[in-house]
Amino acid sequence: MFYHDKKLQYKVRVDKPDPQFARALQQAIGGIEGEIRVCLQYLFQAWNARGPQRYRDMLLDTGTEEMAHIEMLATAVCLNLEGASSSVIDTIVGNDPIMEKIVGGGDPRHFLSGGLGALASDANGVPFNGSWIVSSGNLASDMFSNVTAEATGRVLATRLYELTDDAGMKDMLSFLIARDTMHQQQWLAVLEELGHGDIRGVLPVPNSFPQSQEAQEFSYAFVNTNIDPQEPSAGQDRRWTQGPSLDGRGTFQEQKARPFGDTPRLAPPIPPGHAQVEQMEQANQQE
Repeated sequence: MFYHDKKLQYKVRVDKPDPQFARALQQAIGGIEGEIRVCLQYLFQAWNARGPQRYRDMLLDTGTEEMAHIEMLATAVCLNLEGASSSVIDTIVGNDPIMEKIVGGGDPRHFLSGGLGALASDANGVPFNGSWIVSSGNLASDMFSNVTAEATGRVLATRLYELTDDAGMKDMLSFLIARDTMHQQQWLAVLEELGHGDIRGVLPVPNSFPQSQEAQEFSYAFVNTNIDPQEPSAGQDRRWTQGPSLDGRGTFQEQKARPFGDTPRLAPPIPPGHAQVEQMEQANQQE
């Protein structure tokens, strides 16, 4: 069950409406780095959670908070479209062939589809894609994904901060940037707890699969695929090619790439597939 407070989590004000910035803000709503993604990701992880109740509760808290961030950003989009709306609407309705230049990079769908409101899409008008949501059922895997989501979200928020001179928008974004800071630390803290005081203790993910059943000669080998003998290895004298592995279960080494398998040979095309006659007759002949 969810409850709603009609007041925003943090104040949102726009000193000078800017349709271009409204379009840019859409990335923080419906883009792959945006708040819809993290909101649904944390909520699905919570709804699917098995194990200690505290992780489900934490994910529900943070997923619900992200709803508040969507609300803030949607409000910011609406406010950025106010005041500057007249010329935008006149341009769209007038079917001006140079609309894009006059609108100056604003999104016509903010009027056409949203009535001067926010959309569940990114800065290019591409609808939010649910396939971006990660909810694997493995808590450590999900936490690593969450750290990445918050990191890319914070990068986006800092770029939006640099993109505007509006004091109100900078203030709102400074709050969102701060929350991204906390959420990164939060997910890392879970990984540290799962690793019994050390994040590295959760590795490899999943830790429930017996490593005796993997091809262990490849478990800690960096494969150098650079074919140029004059080029130095990307792993030469690097942490990932020498010394103990981060999980403490092996030793890093470097291997020059080489094939361990054979040339693949596929069966001839099946007649109902209607390939060419030559394909069916010569499928396994040498070139």
